[in-house]
Amino acid sequence: MISKLFVDRPRFAIVIAILTTIAGLISLLRIPVAQFPDIVPPQVQVTANFPGASAEVVEATIAQPLESQINGVDGMIYMQSTSGNDGSYSLNVSFRVGTDPDQNTTNVNNRAQLALAQLPQEVQRLGLTVRKKSSAMLQVITIRSTDGSLDTLFLSNYVTINVLDALRRVPGVGDAQMFGTRDYAMRVWFQTDRLTALGLTPADVIGAIQKQNQVAPLGRVGAQPMSQDSSYQLNITTTGRLANTDEFGAIIIRANPDGSVLRVRDVARLELGAWNQDVETRLNGSAALLVQIFLSPGANAVGVADSVGATMRQLATRFPAGMGYEVTYDTTTFVKLTIHEVIKTLLEAFVLVVIVVFLFLGSIRATIIPLIAVPVSLISTFAVLSAMGYSANTVSLLAMV
Repeated sequence: MISKLFVDRPRFAIVIAILTTIAGLISLLRIPVAQFPDIVPPQVQVTANFPGASAEVVEATIAQPLESQINGVDGMIYMQSTSGNDGSYSLNVSFRVGTDPDQNTTNVNNRAQLALAQLPQEVQRLGLTVRKKSSAMLQVITIRSTDGSLDTLFLSNYVTINVLDALRRVPGVGDAQMFGTRDYAMRVWFQTDRLTALGLTPADVIGAIQKQNQVAPLGRVGAQPMSQDSSYQLNITTTGRLANTDEFGAIIIRANPDGSVLRVRDVARLELGAWNQDVETRLNGSAALLVQIFLSPGANAVGVADSVGATMRQLATRFPAGMGYEVTYDTTTFVKLTIHEVIKTLLEAFVLVVIVVFLFLGSIRATIIPLIAVPVSLISTFAVLSAMGYSANTVSLLAMV
């Protein structure tokens, strides 16, 4: 019945073929390209840190309050958490496929804020991080020292300030995370024998540092209302947060009755180093950092990889001497090879169909039919894939073959 409709009306069939071909060509330019179908549920990650705590303490003080509040959030299917002996905590909440990642993040954040008051003060001070997480890794970019002149600490802070934000702004990038982060921090090494002799505890030193290393607004001089008019208004400023070992070492812990003072440098050794040194990353023996690029849902993996490459080439022009980068892992390499092989196979199959039809029918006019019908069918398939929300991936391309 359907075939008779098109056979009896060739002009109608030609118009339909042209329209579906145009729709397929447009979809071909816009359809997402990925290695696998988008079947991974969207995730939201909650992270916290409790310095000095064991995994058991983290589980009791952070995991239980947070998970009891977050459990059952709208659209959730399951969640998985990890408590580390370094005081770190990570919770991954998975949602149904097709839910809005931004709305999921908002819902989880609202639940997490309800549990914030139940967390230890130190955890509250450091804060909770709630962000959407993509498990579709696109690339791993290694930032390294090419001549050994730069250490991991310098690389980490340079990448944090100058590279990560630029990569996150690339269209199609869901997130860019650094593995082996080493943020600058003032490390205080206690001399326990001196602390014991002076009747002090580490908490006393920590409390003194927290109280004296802060920004305090002091107001203005000459602001109205005043008993006498003033021609000037002056803002009072302070030094603010301390910046080097000498300033931190001069922090007063205790004032003695004889007028002498006890300072941090008297009971501890100070150095400017990394906040966390649990992870060491190297490439061929040189200091290096790994930047993981994650793909946002529905993005074109090949196009995003090209945009990331262009961004990195632009950023590399401003790298300091001795710093370089290379892409050490790229999922689009397999995708590009797959597309190449699929196109090659389709062309071979097309030629074989034309040859077989010509040999068995012995008519050039009959051969023209598959010569036109096959490209129309293949190109129109992309319009159907796009309309159904599918991507051009390994599975769908092999299905076309």
